[in-house]
Amino acid sequence: MDSVTLRNGVKMPLLGFGVLRMKDPAACIRCVREAFESGYRMFDTAASYGNEEAVGRALRELIEEGKAKREDLFIITKLWIDDAGEEAAGKAFEESCRRLQTDYIDLYLIHQPYSDYYGAWRTMERLYREGRVRAVGVSNFSPERLTDLCLNSRIPPMVNQVELHPFYHQDGALRVMGELGVQPQAWAPLCEGLKKIFSNKVLEKIGGKHGKTAAQTALRWNVDRGVSVVTRSSVPAHMQEDYDIWDFTLSEAERQLIDQLDLGYSEILDYGNPCIARMFLKKR
Repeated sequence: MDSVTLRNGVKMPLLGFGVLRMKDPAACIRCVREAFESGYRMFDTAASYGNEEAVGRALRELIEEGKAKREDLFIITKLWIDDAGEEAAGKAFEESCRRLQTDYIDLYLIHQPYSDYYGAWRTMERLYREGRVRAVGVSNFSPERLTDLCLNSRIPPMVNQVELHPFYHQDGALRVMGELGVQPQAWAPLCEGLKKIFSNKVLEKIGGKHGKTAAQTALRWNVDRGVSVVTRSSVPAHMQEDYDIWDFTLSEAERQLIDQLDLGYSEILDYGNPCIARMFLKKR
């Protein structure tokens, strides 16, 4: 699998497996193990997902069975709004490590751009200096908030995980990330199945030329833009399908056709809408 080098020299895979909404522990463990067998080595979870413990158990089992080495895995988890703040973030990190059965995290992200994320960031900087995290970053930060944090921190974010797919390109945000040296990572790279992405005629036609599906074409499009992607499925065949994107690349003409699919707005979560902030902050 291809990887990208973050600003601090850490190599991060360009493709990872996410476990959002996998609430059932047994099902989550099964999916993580099957994803590993399909080739995935980067696993994305979060404190708010409620499944760090299941992810940790699955990865620990793979290590104890001799199938995996901890240093070959790339574990991502995220700090939730409830624990934003300098002291709370430190305690939350230790709890995440305990649940994940690891003494370090490869990439630790601030999950949402709300509450006292500056206090949380000071703790993340400390954890990075202490070697408890290999890389630190944020998620869902707008260009304005990302720029502000980068310019007012000793250790700037290395990754920003945001919504990116053929129907929502965020070219302006990617340009700002590039200027700041922040690696973009995509959640919902398949638009959570919305907009009939799996049967989109443009993606199907382009994919057909390469012997690939619409889903594989959409994932490859992001990877070709230098975006790391986190995909998700509970079906082994789909896990493998999403993983098998390394034997082709898109031409400039094909990328331009996909560029025309951009709606310019999100149909999943509009972070420019104050109602979204109220929704998340009410969940605390």
